[in-house]
Amino acid sequence: MKTNILLITVDQMRYDCLSALGHPVVETPNLDKLARGGVLFANAYSATPTCIPARAAIFTGMSQRSHGRVGYREKVPWDYPHTLPGELAKAGYHTQCVGKMHVYPARNLCGFHNVVLHDGYLHYSRSNSGMPMASHYDENDDYLQWLRQTAGAEADLTDLGLDCNASTVTRPWHLEERLHPTNWTVTQSIDFLRRRDPRKPFFLWTSFVRPHPPFDPPQAYFDMYRDLEMPEPPVGDWVDVEAAARCGTDPTGLSGILPKRRLNRARAGYYALITHLDDQIGRLLNALQEYGLYGNTLIVFASDHGEMLGDHYYFRKALPYEGSAKVPLIVCDPGGRLGLQNGSRIGNVVELRDLMPTLLDAAGVPIPESVEGKSVLTLCRGDETAWRDYIHGEHAYGQLSHHYVTDGVSKYVWYSQSGEEQLFDLKDDPQERVNLAGQASMQNTLSLWRNRLVRELEGREEGYVQDGVLIAGQPPRSCLDHLTAGL
Repeated sequence: MKTNILLITVDQMRYDCLSALGHPVVETPNLDKLARGGVLFANAYSATPTCIPARAAIFTGMSQRSHGRVGYREKVPWDYPHTLPGELAKAGYHTQCVGKMHVYPARNLCGFHNVVLHDGYLHYSRSNSGMPMASHYDENDDYLQWLRQTAGAEADLTDLGLDCNASTVTRPWHLEERLHPTNWTVTQSIDFLRRRDPRKPFFLWTSFVRPHPPFDPPQAYFDMYRDLEMPEPPVGDWVDVEAAARCGTDPTGLSGILPKRRLNRARAGYYALITHLDDQIGRLLNALQEYGLYGNTLIVFASDHGEMLGDHYYFRKALPYEGSAKVPLIVCDPGGRLGLQNGSRIGNVVELRDLMPTLLDAAGVPIPESVEGKSVLTLCRGDETAWRDYIHGEHAYGQLSHHYVTDGVSKYVWYSQSGEEQLFDLKDDPQERVNLAGQASMQNTLSLWRNRLVRELEGREEGYVQDGVLIAGQPPRSCLDHLTAGL
């Protein structure tokens, strides 16, 4: 029997929010167990750190230049010929997704045999002005249908009064814990284990919406963190403090200086959601054991992107900084079938496009030529292998549109609208407090990283490079032309 595959993804979880990595506050005992029994990646990144483009990398194994999503844009069809679930299904796997897909149209299977869907609150699908009924959240979201059947017809995700992008406020979940979307996702995943085809290997993608806002942990978890002392968020020497102060304290703001009490409560809510997730992941792992599947299942855990959570007075995601772009990644083979060096920590720089070839490699399934990521199993085994020197990330984000290149040790950031450059030594300054770009002694290093970005952007339709030089002020696009032709 081929190896079963369980891919667990969470939404908007910072790379450092694992107690296995020494976080001073958050507790994640079940994820720590996976890390101790598997391989933990210290330098995993989301090349385009928001939900839609990050998931395109997971689904296709392609770079953002190839899958075409270089920013956040909804309602662009997903018509990729090769997807991770599609290739596994063709190879005889029983494939199922539970939770968040964030594709278009919402009920697009993208190669899965079945999807039990909960995308979280999406503004476009909740619009009551001209939205086709088949695309409306009331019709296409399975969790909302279940919630109304279980908690009452009037129940809704908006009942708490928290916006889906509110990273600066929190309040406890108002219903029974079993009704929380995190619990529901695990309940539905366990139900798949019950009714899967036992003659086939399975691919189960358990895809949580949390800890993406709203920060609404069950009361017991919020109580774990509400009174704890929180470490001060880092503020770099490059931060425009006066501009941050002018941004106010909008619940969904991208930047701002919050009252300490409010910021600490928001962080407590965020950490509480992560511990709640960890407990529910433990529940799912217990079910694998009960069904006799644990020793024959490869378990991979990752996030689609991070959350700034007040670092440098920023909130939410999409930015090139570690809190937003760096993600947790764990590969665990409990049965030891794949020869991984369990308990090891890998420093090579990897990204979300590497997930598809990794899982196909573990399954013994051919990797399509369209895939540009690389299987990390060679790294996990400790084999000598040629690996990439760096990765290129980016995000169209208005005046904050940017590109970054990093090897996990250094990072170069270029803001494409202003031309501002930043250079960070991540080894000695992992919180990116000191911008080295203006230091005379760093000009050769700066030039090295700038030239790497020039090579990545050469020929791009936006015109970011002309005559071998980065050109600031070119209008950014959220999707490249080859993806939107005919729309």
